[in-house]
Amino acid sequence: MIPYGRQDVTSDDIKSVVKVLESDFLTQGPVVPKFEKKISEITQADHAVAVNSCTSGLHIACLALGLGPGDFLWTSPITFVASANCALYCGAKVDFVDVDPDTGLISIDSLRDKLIDAKKIGRLPKIVIPVHFAGQSCDMLEIYELSQEFGFRIIEDAAHAVGATYHEKPVGCCEYSDIAVFSFHPVKIITTGEGGLCLTNDINLANLMRRARAHGITRDPLEMKNSNADPWYYEQINLGFNYRLNDIQAALGISQLNRLEDYVNKREKIALWYDKKFNNLPVKTLTKKKHRNSSNHIYVIRTIDNAKSRDKLFSYLKNENIGVNVHYIPVYYHPYFNSKIWLKGAEEFYKSALTIPIFPALTEKELKFIFDKIEAFFSLN
Repeated sequence: MIPYGRQDVTSDDIKSVVKVLESDFLTQGPVVPKFEKKISEITQADHAVAVNSCTSGLHIACLALGLGPGDFLWTSPITFVASANCALYCGAKVDFVDVDPDTGLISIDSLRDKLIDAKKIGRLPKIVIPVHFAGQSCDMLEIYELSQEFGFRIIEDAAHAVGATYHEKPVGCCEYSDIAVFSFHPVKIITTGEGGLCLTNDINLANLMRRARAHGITRDPLEMKNSNADPWYYEQINLGFNYRLNDIQAALGISQLNRLEDYVNKREKIALWYDKKFNNLPVKTLTKKKHRNSSNHIYVIRTIDNAKSRDKLFSYLKNENIGVNVHYIPVYYHPYFNSKIWLKGAEEFYKSALTIPIFPALTEKELKFIFDKIEAFFSLN
């Protein structure tokens, strides 16, 4: 089976992890801050807060921005459920903004129209979470300009976009957002096993997120009520969680970051190869926008006649031992959300989208095998 995604763990990665296992610290030692510093340098963001998953990162990002009961958070329906669940964890309500089916990204026109309508009835969102689907950034400048007009905050769900750029700046620099959140799940661009990280240029937001990941506890005398206490003293000053990344994971992350540019370049090479090959088949590939370099976390093709061909192609490739997936079932489909909304772009995208394999270790032989099987499918159907 050729999977649709796969981690790449080298001997250097293993040595880095073993070094931590042989050290005095496995959890709250010196390696997590080193990892955070390295990510900050790569993304050009002022502050990085490592956590045990992207989901945790989205949650504490919402908490830091004060999301709570009575508030609304808007996000894309073409995403993993965590992009919406982070609002529910805070007692807030979720709504969805339609996507451009050519990219899978939030439609700026749909967002603008929805904001205009929401303003009329007093239901503007407190937070909007644009999702950088497949590794390509949303149009953050236009979203930022809308945030200035309509008064919402922005969290970038950049789970797919480690190593991507927008207008020649790294995704995660937070030039047009309050917070950006990465994922380091094994199928992502780099991995820490499980893990995530929040980036911001606001020291107050960074401090709020650092406390939220660690039980709401502080040892900073400037934050404590009893600032003249004994040296072992600490205070819980708000409700927090145990969302910390550990040094073992951070060591793996640091080692993986040394190959980030190489990983992104290899994914780009594969994506360009696919793009050229699929020009001659009855499928669409995702539109790549100007001034954006995708990290190509996943590679999605869309069948021309939507669900009929997509569903058959899914089964056909599975039978040929090619790992495929569908990213994503619209979040509002899930029974928990009990939603009656219907969004044209999301429906069109979902019914035609199929994710095929892309990862740095994919060989030319495997690539040719995948394409030949897809080509054979269309010659028979």
